[in-house]
Formats: sequence, structure tokens, C-alpha cells
Amino acid sequence: MSSEEAGAGQDEAFEALLHFLKQTRGFDFTGYKRSSLIRRVRRRMDAVGVFEFAAYTDFLQVHPEEFMHLFNTILINVTSFFRDAQAWDYVREHIAPALTESDRPIRVWSAACASGEEAYTVAMVLAERLGESGFLERVKIYATDADEEALNQARLGSYSPRDVEGVPEELREKYFQRTDHAFVFRKDLRRAIIFGRHDLVQDAPISRIDLLICRHTLMYFNADAQAKILTNLHYALNPEGYLFLGRPEMLLTHTELFQPLELKKRIFRPVPRGHARERMDIPRREFVPPLLPVGEDLRQAAFEASRSAEIVVDNDGHLRLVNAHARAWFGIPPSDVGRPLRDLEFSYRPVELRSLIDRAVSEDRPVTARDVLWVGPAGDQRHLDVDVIPLLDAHGESAGVMVSFTDMTRYRRLQDELQTSKRDLETAYEELQSTVEELETTNEELHSTNEELETTNEELQSTNEELETMNEELQSTIEEMETINQELEDRTTELNQSNASLESILAGIRLGVIVADRDLRILAWNRRAEDLWGLREAEVRGEHLLNLDIGLPLEQLRKPIRTVLSHAEQQDLVLDAVTRRGKSIQCVVKCAPRSGAHLT
Repeated sequence: MSSEEAGAGQDEAFEALLHFLKQTRGFDFTGYKRSSLIRRVRRRMDAVGVFEFAAYTDFLQVHPEEFMHLFNTILINVTSFFRDAQAWDYVREHIAPALTESDRPIRVWSAACASGEEAYTVAMVLAERLGESGFLERVKIYATDADEEALNQARLGSYSPRDVEGVPEELREKYFQRTDHAFVFRKDLRRAIIFGRHDLVQDAPISRIDLLICRHTLMYFNADAQAKILTNLHYALNPEGYLFLGRPEMLLTHTELFQPLELKKRIFRPVPRGHARERMDIPRREFVPPLLPVGEDLRQAAFEASRSAEIVVDNDGHLRLVNAHARAWFGIPPSDVGRPLRDLEFSYRPVELRSLIDRAVSEDRPVTARDVLWVGPAGDQRHLDVDVIPLLDAHGESAGVMVSFTDMTRYRRLQDELQTSKRDLETAYEELQSTVEELETTNEELHSTNEELETTNEELQSTNEELETMNEELQSTIEEMETINQELEDRTTELNQSNASLESILAGIRLGVIVADRDLRILAWNRRAEDLWGLREAEVRGEHLLNLDIGLPLEQLRKPIRTVLSHAEQQDLVLDAVTRRGKSIQCVVKCAPRSGAHLT
């Protein structure tokens, strides 16, 4: 498959994806600029690891929760309070006074309001102008957006300290209530703001609006969608209303709908309805029917000197006069003067003169045919305006008509050049505006990406702080463990020394000594015990004393040992025993308590 075929396939798959979004979720993105739209969709596709539009459509069908993430990525909800402060200064100083000078209600529409900052901004501006009671009585603000999630956030009116940095401190103290982690717009004033979902492309506009705020939104749409939206916005505004746009939106190619009031601030007024059409109408020239001059020589000289080609036809339809330009242009010989006009070729070429003459005579007014194309004998083309003017004699009676052919070729050429230049200029303006909008869109995306990176950086910073805290805790724990370890080493050394001393003592005693704990598990077994009973210490350590198989009848020690454990009193007894060499002896056994419940 060639690269062109692959590209066409991707385009079809992308259009199918847009159709799927419109059919399943009601979002129509077909009017958005394709370059920006594809870039935003691909960003979301990269996030989920899908690289084909068709595959992403399937992914959306399987994972419906992805719709929310996709719409949040496409609908760049980047806004702020008092965004472009100089423009808002103009609104506060000029537009707000104009809106509030009468006593009538004020209707404001904040279109594409995102998370609501600009709706609350205009609320603060008007509340400052009218006072809180006047604001609640007269102002109604409609805030709309296509993103339901952004609207939910806007309805809360809750913003972080970072979000309200653009609000002057005195307004922040007056119109926001501070909570533990946020600033909340006052609930009593929020009643004047109505939030609702509205698609600028598909839905009908809100009507009778005095101030329409639609900022940094048109730049995301293509030319056709922009034209449709602007027509709706023009319909929505009152004749004396105001349109407040964003910095990249200049409306250079929509002068038939809006005229700039303050172009640098992007404030526009609607062109009155019907005004554009009226401007297109060309006013009809009113002619005063001339009287025939009295002096023959003067009349003839003036007639010949005219820069237009002119002829005069009497009431009987005969050609009576032809000036020099008419003879030269149409090749009329002197012999044609006096002949009926209907018999002459130029009566129907370049235009049907007889019908124009009949109409001028019957209506008793000048009749004009505009932009008549005529090709001369040499093949040169001329654009003519043909005026048929009724003539009156000295007594006010009809004397015939004068037909004037005015060469408009140069004017037509200049007009065509002007139209071409105007189209080129409009195209350049459109390209410039498109470039500005693209740059602004890219700037918005970069701003959005920067916010995401800042959020990620803050999270990483928080994680780093947590890691540093954990590291300090681990360091403290390590130091504690090292201290404990050192104490353990010291105690081990002491224990080893004690064990060595104990072993030395036990080895020096010429009696057999057995040390057991309270469970009668053997802890020590000296060398004399090894000689007597034939078991080494390693063999008996940890074993139960009464389970040993030696020549001493250990079962007889059970009762004395129990007595020692319960009463801590020494028990002495003599038992018959057999040593390891098989020698029978009488063994004196002493059972005595030890610290730690050991028996000796």
C-alpha cells in the first residue's frame, strides 16, 4: 500500500471515529480544525497505547470510561479569572457603565465557559457597578459549555488558591468565602448565574443578549463552523449589544456581521440586521430630462464633444443624431442618419435598444442597462453602461430619446482588480488569523501541558519529600538499631564471659552438676557428670532431664524436683546408681533451686 493510500485510509478512519462520537455521545467535532483535533486525539491514543484510529474506536466501545478522558483532552479547558486584564479593564470602564445606565434587565451569555472563571469574573464586574442588590435584581448570566464535567466544576464555584491568584485581593475578600483548601464564590450571588450544556455548532443560540463573552473558542473551529457560530452569535445579540472575544480572534473576514468597537481588546458590535444587504444595493441615478438646446451650433458642438457614444432617436423611431464616438465605435455611416432604428444592426447589438426605448417612453423615466459586454470590429472587448433618457422639447412635450453608451471597461477592470485584491487580502487575513489561532491553540495546549507538568512536578516533589522523610526515619531507625546492636554485642560479651566463668567453676567442682530450667530442659552438664554417666554435654543440652537413659534412676527425682519448684526448698536423697563403667554406687543427690528457676 502506498503512503497516499495509507494516509487516505487514516483520514477515513478518523472521520469514522468522529461520526462514532457524534452518534454515541452527541459530541459533534466535525467543525473543529483537523490539525489540532488529530493532535489532541493522538495524544489520548498514545496514553492508552493505541496507534490506529479504527483500533481506538474499538477501544472506546470496550472501555466507555475512556470517553471522559478523551473529551477532557479535546476540550482544552484553559481559562482564568480576569484573563487579559487590559481587556477586562475596558469592559469594567466602558461596557459595564453602558449596560447599567438604564433600568432594564441585563442579560449576559458566557459561551464556552469551561470551569466558570469568566462567568464569575463578569459577575464581579457587574456587581461592583450595580451593588449586590441591584445585581441580583437586574442581571442574569447564562454560562454554557459542551463539557458536562467542566460545568459540574463551574457550578460548585470552588477554586484553589492558585486559581484565584488573578482576582484582585479586595474582590477576593468580598466575593469568595475561604475554606480549608479552597475559595468558594458566594452562594447568594451564584443564584444569578445559570449553568447549562450548550453546543455552539449544533444548538440554537440564547437570544436578547446584551453582552456575549466567547473567548479563545472560535480558534478551534474551521472556517465553515466559525461562520455558522458567528451567525448564531449575531442573532443572539441585541442591536446595541457587545461581543467580547479572545486575543487571537479578530473577525477580519466577517465585517458583514460585526464591526470592531475596540479591536485591540477584541470588543465588537453587531452590524444592524439588514444593514449589510442595504449596503449592497446601488442607488439608482435620477436623471433630469434635458431640454433640447436652442442654438444649433452650440448643440451640435456639445453633442460631438461628449466622451460617451450618443445617439438620438425621434418619436417615430428614426435615427436623428449620432456623435463621433458612436460613429467610431459602432461603425455608423452618415447615410444611416434618418433611417428607422429597427433596420440598423446596432439596434440589437450590443444590447436590445428597442425594448429599452419603449420602456423609457412608457414609464417616462431614464432606463439603464449595466455592464453590457460589447466586442468591437477589432476584437477588443468593452463593458458599457447604456442609459436611455427621454427628451422633452421647449413646450415639455416628448421629442424622442437619447441613448448614451458609457465605456466602463477601465472601471470594470479596476473593480475586478479591487475585488481580486480584496479576495487576496481576505485570504491573507484568513491565513493570518488561522496562523494566529493555530499559535494560540498551540499556546493553550502548551499551557495545558505545562499545568500538567507542574502538577506532575508537584506530585514528584511531594513524593521526593515523602522519600526524604522516610529516609530520615530509616536513618533514625538504623542509628537506633546500631545502638541496640552495640548493646547486644556488649551483653553477648558479658554473657560469654559469664559462661566462661561458669564453665570454669563447673569444671573445677569435683561433683557431678546438672543445671535445668523450669521445664527440666538441660542447660549445663559438667565434666564430672560426663565421667559418671557417659554422656557429653553436647548430647544432652536441651534434652528433658527425666528422659535421659543413664545409670541414675531419674524417675525417683520427679517428686523432689516438683517440691523444689513449688516451695523453693532444697531436697536431699540417696539413690542406688550405676556409673558408665558399670560400677554400682550410692549417689547423694541434692536438688536445689536457682535464680531463673533452674535446678542443680
